[in-house]
Amino acid sequence: MDLHVPCMRLHQFGPVGSLPLIWEEIKIPEPGPGQVRIRIKFCGVCHTDLHTVEGEIHPPKLPLIPGHQVVGVIESLGDQAAQSSLHLGDRVGAAWLYAADGNCTYCQRGLQNLCPAARFTGFDEDGGYAGAMLAEAPFVLPLPNGISDAEAAPLLCAGIIGYRSLRQADVQPGEHVGLVGFGASAHLAIQVARYWGCEVSVFTRSAAHRQHARDLGASWVGGADESPPQLLDRAVIFAPAGALVPATLEKLRSGGTLAINAIYMSDIPAFPYRSIYGERTLRSVANATVQDGIEFLKLAEEINLKPTITLYDLADANQALMDMKHSRINGEAVLKI
Repeated sequence: MDLHVPCMRLHQFGPVGSLPLIWEEIKIPEPGPGQVRIRIKFCGVCHTDLHTVEGEIHPPKLPLIPGHQVVGVIESLGDQAAQSSLHLGDRVGAAWLYAADGNCTYCQRGLQNLCPAARFTGFDEDGGYAGAMLAEAPFVLPLPNGISDAEAAPLLCAGIIGYRSLRQADVQPGEHVGLVGFGASAHLAIQVARYWGCEVSVFTRSAAHRQHARDLGASWVGGADESPPQLLDRAVIFAPAGALVPATLEKLRSGGTLAINAIYMSDIPAFPYRSIYGERTLRSVANATVQDGIEFLKLAEEINLKPTITLYDLADANQALMDMKHSRINGEAVLKI
């Protein structure tokens, strides 16, 4: 077995145009108690990776290997992991939530995503822009047979967090749902919303993203400064621009819910109380749980959810991040390892 694997590693924050990710060979990691080693085949590229690389959010240590939409196979089991339901050769995914303590009030309530001791893949721990990585066995997600390796990668963050966002927005079947921003997560969320019989309006600046939204069943497409013919029942903001919050609240009916799907966002400007009056709800979406992943992956196979992907070689990770930053990708970039 090769004792080293390639990776793209971050040593210093910087604009993605400065090519901050560096190609390196690292020693293949050995799993400790309760861990598995995943031989990685594909890894999705997420806006959170961009925020990390450019220093908008700060991981606890550098150097760091980003990436948290990891698809691969288990090639080694540490002690205790061998007693889990996982086996050598299993096809699995590793998502954003690397581990939670399991003992805190939040974990006991089924809210691992809010655990104060939670650790995150590609942020607290090395992630998937590499040939192999370690993962905690209880947080590894078995992948449905009906979804290909490359198409599974976007599901592990963009898909899971989009699904949680729809739920946090209190979406009910048949409602009018607004999606603000139309990148990797929204292009999967629209497929779920349409499966639930919802009418979907999409707000985005990109002409290519507007056409993509129409192709996926949006009934209305426009800019954030425009309004669909009817008020929204629910909405999710995917773009990290705080100014979109008051603009979207103006389009939301009384009693409606607006969820913000963003780990990082520019400041929300002051807005008049009337924008939220009428028992409108404004809610952030923070991370996701293992149960979210289990539910969503089952749903994705059931509805034959189809991610739109653009493949890049691992060595081109900086370019993938740059293309995502400048909205040059429909759907999601995926690194082929």
